[in-house]
Amino acid sequence: MHRLLSSYFFIFDLRAKITQMKHRPLPFERDIHELEQRLESLEQQSDPNEETQDAIRNMRKEIVRLRKSVFENLDSWQSVQVARHEQRPQTLDYLDMVFDEFIELHGDRAYGDDRAMLTGFARIDGRKVMFIGQHKGRNLKERTTHNYGMAHPEGYRKALQKMEMAAKFNLPIISFIDTAGAYPGVGAEERGQAYQIAYNLREMSRLGTPVICVVIGEGGSGGALGIGVGDYVCMLQYAYYSVISPEGCAGILWKHVKHADKAAKALRFTGPDLLEFGVIDSIVPEPFGGAHQHPRQAATNLKIEILKGLKKLSGMSSEELVNHRYERFRRIGIFEEQAAQTAQ
Repeated sequence: MHRLLSSYFFIFDLRAKITQMKHRPLPFERDIHELEQRLESLEQQSDPNEETQDAIRNMRKEIVRLRKSVFENLDSWQSVQVARHEQRPQTLDYLDMVFDEFIELHGDRAYGDDRAMLTGFARIDGRKVMFIGQHKGRNLKERTTHNYGMAHPEGYRKALQKMEMAAKFNLPIISFIDTAGAYPGVGAEERGQAYQIAYNLREMSRLGTPVICVVIGEGGSGGALGIGVGDYVCMLQYAYYSVISPEGCAGILWKHVKHADKAAKALRFTGPDLLEFGVIDSIVPEPFGGAHQHPRQAATNLKIEILKGLKKLSGMSSEELVNHRYERFRRIGIFEEQAAQTAQ
């Protein structure tokens, strides 16, 4: 009971912090930010005249128009910046806004309780589910506690144990992915990091219960895949899902992280490309300005998508789910070759 109350107080404290924080502009938001500052200055006038009120109305319209224009045309690197925004809602925020109830389950029964990986029973729209999610933390203390969302082997072991429990009791599984990758430290490697992720991939493919996976921010490499084998995979509009970070790719191909924007474009890891490749099933729209601008609206969109996935999978038997999951992942990467036509 003490742990449960602590978890709830922590969630409420986190929500209070995200509400109170000022939105820091990203590089491509500077023009919008300047307009917002001018608007704030006008709105603070004690007795604005009719001309000032007209200016306020026009400025509000211009801010909406400009934000819509900017966020409808983000490139891949700009999407990464939004996905990493320090005020972007994280797993604990969505647990509060999307789910009706959450009872956390701890430990892997072998080594310890990895706080980068949160697991537990949840309820969404009255339906019981098993929740699995990675949480980064928002300040230094939280990030240290949750290891910046980078789980150790015990985190993936904990997640799989809770998934197997869900399958035993026919509970759907909801998995939230938000990590730069699995923790690459010496201790993690000594305890079988790569083996545990590979083991999760195999065992998740065999689960006889619906699995819905959502990339809410960063979907980094095997760290994301370790809880990402699902029947229905979706991602938020400004999230990304990639085999490697843009900086890592730039370091390999161009020997310097300054080419991260070029690498981001080459990797094609944003929603539209992944939808085209069949890696994901849908893109969850975010409010203009990103989920950090309007967390409640983003959470509402996310909840609608999860319920849509649950409805789609609810009528399938365990055997049908496993076969569907197998075929889904076998299709990824298939392409057709068209022979070049000889010029007449």
